[in-house]
Amino acid sequence: MEPMKPMKPMEPMKPMSAMERWWPDELGHASSSGSQNDVRYAFFADKHRLLIEDHGSLRIYDSGDHQINGVSQQQSHGHSLAFTSQTGIVNLDELKQVS
Repeated sequence: MEPMKPMKPMEPMKPMSAMERWWPDELGHASSSGSQNDVRYAFFADKHRLLIEDHGSLRIYDSGDHQINGVSQQQSHGHSLAFTSQTGIVNLDELKQVS
């Protein structure tokens, strides 16, 4: 069995320019957004939503009370995602997918 590779260090999300807006208009302006390894992220604090676009597939998560401000991607076992918030690391599988 191949040993599990460590997660990459957390990186702050980089703001995306207005021309790169890829989320539904009703969500408004993203509190933070960015991309890493061909996956895009956008967080909407006032709507409690985290959007992830991966190869054209859009998933929407309820972020609860988390204020998402960074992301890391584990390179082994399906590129699992983890985010940083005011309470520490939040794994994507801890959030409820709503769409």
